[in-house]
Amino acid sequence: MLHFLPAPLLGVLASGLMLLNILFWVPILLMFSIIKLLLPFKSVRLLIDPLLLRIAEAWIAGNSGWMRLTQELNWEVTGIDTLRRQQWYLVVCNHQSWVDILVLQHVLNRRIPLLKFFLKKELIWVPIMGLAWWALEFPFMRRRSEAYLQKHPQERGKDAATTRAACEKYALVPTSVMNFLEGTRCTPAKQKRQQSPYRHLLKPKAGGVSLALDAMGEKFGAVLDITIVYPQGTPDFWHFLQGQVPKVVVHTRLLDVPQVQLLTGQSSEQAWRDLCQPWVNQLWAEKDALITNTLKRQ
Repeated sequence: MLHFLPAPLLGVLASGLMLLNILFWVPILLMFSIIKLLLPFKSVRLLIDPLLLRIAEAWIAGNSGWMRLTQELNWEVTGIDTLRRQQWYLVVCNHQSWVDILVLQHVLNRRIPLLKFFLKKELIWVPIMGLAWWALEFPFMRRRSEAYLQKHPQERGKDAATTRAACEKYALVPTSVMNFLEGTRCTPAKQKRQQSPYRHLLKPKAGGVSLALDAMGEKFGAVLDITIVYPQGTPDFWHFLQGQVPKVVVHTRLLDVPQVQLLTGQSSEQAWRDLCQPWVNQLWAEKDALITNTLKRQ
């Protein structure tokens, strides 16, 4: 409705509305999270967890509201009609921009359980948002390099323990465990550095998926594979706020959960990754082809 405004003014307005939405919902979220922290009983968790999810969904709905008000976006979304809120999902997606987060939340809000993202440990210090992510029990991962782990073997396995602890909590209430398999935003420079075999993607990593499957594979009803395409090019967040993203294409499809439960009881994280990696590679080859076909027909 307000997309006729000059782009910089529209960006400032969208930023202000986004901030107001954060400042309204996050204190409410923290209040109930502190109650749960002070009363660490299963009965309290079963009462408060669904309430926290409803608060987060209202927060996301507020984001969708200011997006509709300030953006003239053409959405092309497929495959979401059969999604259910009362099912556990393992969600995987390509990653190009911080805009991806708002796109995913807008498309999936109240269609599936709230997305729980794997986040870098450093993000817990982001003002306000770090507290919100903590309150919603997003797993914070350190992502140590193999070279670092060889020098500090005592650190090995800590991310796995963090993931399993989070997933144990998720087993109580339907949850969508979200993983960007590339581990970082895809850019041409990163593709070149990696020598990625894909035209539009970085190499996928099976670690996060394998840990989630190890921890709660029997809970997941399906894998939700999502592909986001920006036909006019990958936007940065400021361009998005200024209404300079004319179209977003979102493909979703449901897949069977990989049968990696054969390894249940084994302690080797590498064994889990080795089992999941061929499945992840095939998934990424199909995704790369889908992105190519999508861009051709735009």
